[in-house]
Amino acid sequence: MNLAEGLARTGDTLFRWRSYLPLLLLPAVVTSFIGLRYPGDSHVFGLAWEIGCFLLAMAGFAGRVYTVGTAPRGTSGRNTRRQKAERLSFFSRAWYLPVIVSLAGLLYYERIAAREEQFLEAKFGEQFHRWSARVPPFIPRLRLWIRPAEPFSWRRVLRREFYGLSLLTTAFFVLDVVEDYAVDGHLDFDPVWRIVFLIGAAVFVVLWPLKKWTRVLRAD
Repeated sequence: MNLAEGLARTGDTLFRWRSYLPLLLLPAVVTSFIGLRYPGDSHVFGLAWEIGCFLLAMAGFAGRVYTVGTAPRGTSGRNTRRQKAERLSFFSRAWYLPVIVSLAGLLYYERIAAREEQFLEAKFGEQFHRWSARVPPFIPRLRLWIRPAEPFSWRRVLRREFYGLSLLTTAFFVLDVVEDYAVDGHLDFDPVWRIVFLIGAAVFVVLWPLKKWTRVLRAD
């Protein structure tokens, strides 16, 4: 087995277990809260940092929404190259956590990408080779952008991505509670993150039954 085949086989395994493997980073996340302090010993500064992290995470989520909303039928609706959860590592101010998560994510998705490329090469052959010769593997080349062939579909986005939005809002709410407890020693439910959590929960409560029991979100 050559190196490329080994990477692709590992990527196949990682892809199947991708929903659970991030749990291996949980110990690093937990230890990052030990000895934690607010920036400048100010809760206001801490909240500003958290909001900045949330906006960064939402920017990543917006990119995912655009991809899903314009993806042609017959292609994967789940973006496996760029996960929103990676941005949560910046929430904690332990310097080593973003480094660990970034390196783990690089190794993780490098192997998944190798498996995807192997599949695409086998399926599309020369057409894939022409595409890969033009498209950079990591850093986008904006001048090569072309308008998607499919119109943007909010129904498709709502059908597929409300889980991600709900998870994102819940994660920030929980991390804020844990952070405040680590710093102050008591539970504190910040109004900002309560509202964020309630919005995410409301989206889930409304859209989950629509997806499960109706065809409202399947018009396209």
